Amino acid sequence: MSAVRGPDVASGPPRATPPLRRNRDFLLLWLGAGVSVLGDRAATVAFPLLMVWYGGSTTEAGLVGFAGLLPMLLVQLPAGVVVDRLDRRRTMIVCDLAGLLAMASVAVALAQGRLWLPHMLTVAFIEGTAAIFYRLSERAAVRNVVDESHLSAALAQNEARARAASLLGQPLGSSLYGVARWSPFLFAAASHLVALVGLLMIRKEFQAERPRDTPWRLRAEIAEGFGWLWGQRFLRAAISLVAVTNILFQALSLALVLIIKQNGGSPATVGVIGLVSGIGGIAGALTGSRFVRRLNPGTVMITIFAVWAALMPLVALTSHVLLLAALFAGTSFAGAILNVMAGVYQVSVTPDGMQGRVGAVAGLLSSGAGSLGALAGGFALSAVGSTRTVLAVAAVMLATVVAAALIPAVRGARRPDAPQGTPGPSGTPGSDPSQQPG
Repeated sequence: MSAVRGPDVASGPPRATPPLRRNRDFLLLWLGAGVSVLGDRAATVAFPLLMVWYGGSTTEAGLVGFAGLLPMLLVQLPAGVVVDRLDRRRTMIVCDLAGLLAMASVAVALAQGRLWLPHMLTVAFIEGTAAIFYRLSERAAVRNVVDESHLSAALAQNEARARAASLLGQPLGSSLYGVARWSPFLFAAASHLVALVGLLMIRKEFQAERPRDTPWRLRAEIAEGFGWLWGQRFLRAAISLVAVTNILFQALSLALVLIIKQNGGSPATVGVIGLVSGIGGIAGALTGSRFVRRLNPGTVMITIFAVWAALMPLVALTSHVLLLAALFAGTSFAGAILNVMAGVYQVSVTPDGMQGRVGAVAGLLSSGAGSLGALAGGFALSAVGSTRTVLAVAAVMLATVVAAALIPAVRGARRPDAPQGTPGPSGTPGSDPSQQPG
């Protein structure tokens, strides 16, 4: 009869997962991507300043801005396929090299007193394209770099980083341009170099093992991304509803500019409101993971939609700068929490081999909705003015809240980490309805 084996003393208790702040690879990824985004934002702000003040043409400024945004429509879906196919770290390295060379070429040309429109258009398009590949790759990589229990906190920190970079990038870009017109682009090139060095120092793989030597089928693989997303009932409903809110917020932002102008304010006033709103967004991102860990995604979405519906009509009832700043800070705070929830849910439930395509499809739908909102908001403001436009936006937002509360896939969605067989928010046990085919 064999002896009974006691506990393995040599192996000891299981090692606890180190806190996220001690995850060296995540910190390198987070810091490098943050510096890169900050540099891109500073350069994006400097482009129109360069074309208007140095080039003397608002038309050319618009063309350069269009060239920078065009990749969102042309490149995003193919980029998702590439991110799912190729090594994500190498893809990000190529993006940083492309951004570094493109931005350095602008700095060198301007230092020599040269400004050539085709050069600016090419650089803006390259930078916009690289940013899409980089963003999709980084978001897909996070799940492989951090422990599963840290995913919500990691994505919350990414959201806070993005909002902070956007907030700081505008004054940084304009200030650097005031020092020397080439300096924002040199800073952007240096930021890509910092991000590149960080990527080379990361040890962990950015993706799970995947099959090799399979033929490329661009259309079919893009269709797989659409098809998978369409089969996820919660994601399908959530993206549709968020697309509506993106349209509304574009119109609301335009209305704010008109309200400030009609009440004797200046562009600087809009900037102050934007600053306070950005701080609200950072605060929401930093606290977002707490809500995501405790509440179901449907509850988060419906609650945030209700907060927006309550705050939006108040914009039409005041022209006081501090009140407007507080209202927009509130919407940004809630929006950041929603972004964290959506990011955690999407990254958690999406197979690793489809992260790029699913993220690209979601991004395309969101960016397309934003452009429609700017167009519709401009027509509405011209036709009926700011007060009626804001009230109409608030009415549509209220209808969106009702729709979200009535859709079973939203109301009954559970956290991806919720144990199977436990009651969802709707009180019905069983599998997550958002995971069932539509």
